[in-house]
Amino acid sequence: MNVLTGYIVREILKGSLVSILLLLTLFNLFTFSDQLKDLGKGHYGLTEIFYYLALTSPTVFYELMPASALLGSLFILGAMGNNRELIAMRAAGLSVLGIIKAVMVAGMILVVISILVGEFVAPVTERSAQMIKVNAVDEGRVVMNVKYGLWLREGKKFINVRKIQDDGNLADISIYELDEQRHLRYSTHAEKAVFQGNQQWKLEGVKQSDISIQQMTASQQNEQVWLSNVAPDLLEIVVVNSHDLSMYDLAMYIGFLKDNHQKSHEFELAFWGRVVNPLVVLVMLLVSAPFVIGVKRGINVGGRMMIGVVIGMGFNIIDKIVGHIGLIYDLNPPLMAVMPSLTVLALALFALSRVQA
Repeated sequence: MNVLTGYIVREILKGSLVSILLLLTLFNLFTFSDQLKDLGKGHYGLTEIFYYLALTSPTVFYELMPASALLGSLFILGAMGNNRELIAMRAAGLSVLGIIKAVMVAGMILVVISILVGEFVAPVTERSAQMIKVNAVDEGRVVMNVKYGLWLREGKKFINVRKIQDDGNLADISIYELDEQRHLRYSTHAEKAVFQGNQQWKLEGVKQSDISIQQMTASQQNEQVWLSNVAPDLLEIVVVNSHDLSMYDLAMYIGFLKDNHQKSHEFELAFWGRVVNPLVVLVMLLVSAPFVIGVKRGINVGGRMMIGVVIGMGFNIIDKIVGHIGLIYDLNPPLMAVMPSLTVLALALFALSRVQA
């Protein structure tokens, strides 16, 4: 790595770090404001809120990495353009391709950081953050939150919730009730649970087992009333979330769902999104190059930076739209995850081909 390449790499890393710190601070301020509405519930105080912010920061860091790389690169390359540094570098023999290679080297470093945080730090801290909040707000009712569902204890009953639907209803629920000697007395499984209000749920597709020392009997019902203090707002923030799992956990959970003949499309889309997300960092850096490196008259660096920001932010919106379309129409998950990135990559490569060497 020559001096000029090393200089570009260091400056882009600095710019990306400043960008992600600023964006992370901004997002945490919004999160802090949102969490204040739960202040005072149970023993959820300012200390717990700051713990929550600290533990959710790695997830936000991971999600903001592509946008931060784009903004950092635009800022640094734009400053170099304003200061005529890029012109001096090209006059010294560094080609446009050489500048792009330096940008990509910085991108690879950011990709490694993104993978390490997204796979080994964020999933663990995110689940811990949700547990801290729920245990504080609901006085320790939650027993365990794991990748295969949420476990709660209510008196002598242990409840396992595998999935919460968008409308707040539950799916794939198991309820285990113990007797005075802590022996399993009843086992109930429901395909769906609909909240009726006033601590009342309607269970649908119910299979129940009555267990005793002498015998075990099984029965089925289309519907059954379940009285419980468990509320939908408690479950919404701690049930298994595809965005809180690492690629390995997602792969294992997808296999589990398929083995049990359950829908896994949402988790497959999340898995392939995780595969593609680190590469989006490189695409975003590549997007920044043609809007700053080009030195055509009549187009200032600020204008190029604005165009690049609009394209980068628009990418995030389009990526989410395509993902939701794929989820609604049950389209191929790998294709839906890769399509936005490939489209932006093609546009960036076309723009780079127009930059004068």
